Amino acid sequence: MINTIAYGLTIGAILFIISIGLSLTFGTMRIVNFAHGLVYTIGAYMIVSVLPIVRNNFILGALIAVLAVIPISYVIERFVIRKLYGVSIDYAIIATYAVALIGIDAIKWIWGASPIPLSDPVGIDVSFFGITLPLYRLIIILLALVIFFALSLFFKKTMVGKIVVAALDDKDAVRSLGISVDKYFTYVFVIGSSLAALGGVLYAPITSVHPYMGMMVLLVSFAVVIIGGLGNIKGTFISAFVLGMVMAITGRFWGPAAETMVFVVMAIVLIFKPIEV
Repeated sequence: MINTIAYGLTIGAILFIISIGLSLTFGTMRIVNFAHGLVYTIGAYMIVSVLPIVRNNFILGALIAVLAVIPISYVIERFVIRKLYGVSIDYAIIATYAVALIGIDAIKWIWGASPIPLSDPVGIDVSFFGITLPLYRLIIILLALVIFFALSLFFKKTMVGKIVVAALDDKDAVRSLGISVDKYFTYVFVIGSSLAALGGVLYAPITSVHPYMGMMVLLVSFAVVIIGGLGNIKGTFISAFVLGMVMAITGRFWGPAAETMVFVVMAIVLIFKPIEV
């Protein structure tokens, strides 16, 4: 059971790292960004490609992989997302889903469609109280905590963060002050996409890397955002770990229902707290 809990915390940590970008994007721009899953997938493929070049130095490879995704995310925001500000949410769904499909085909053309395995970059187990757990998974959990506190400080202490938080409440009021909100939306989008790529990098050694991995995790990430609240960092953090535990515990007793239970929880939350878009 301890191993199940550790796995649930690991999944929760990955979900938080991926979902926080969706939460901020959805909260500020009101954009349902299906291309977020594509960025996650590209991050995973980049670490697979970079590792042989950096002689399996995972930290350096992860840094290069995330940096490589930033120009891609900027192009998506500049030429697709930015055209959708203020329009119907349906247009955003169709446009970003098209970007995701085009990206998946490009991935299959470059890397092929076959799953690519990646080994544990740490390869060390730690034991305490008679329980043995992979050190890599503990590092992921700690990294999620660091990202949570870093983002909390960023949005509370920096000018960019304060403007974004204000835009979450009232974009028009922020624009009336002469502030270019769209510029700060770009910052948020790039930060969120970088974290999604990091999520793909971190999860690659736990699962096999394949072209559709982003689409599989994206729906669960949307559930995290809806339960946690749009633009709510703390809510997204709690929601991610709760749903990670739900998936792990359900998977232990009934594997096929693991992801289904996520949406059962989401439906229950929506009954008592409908979302406002």
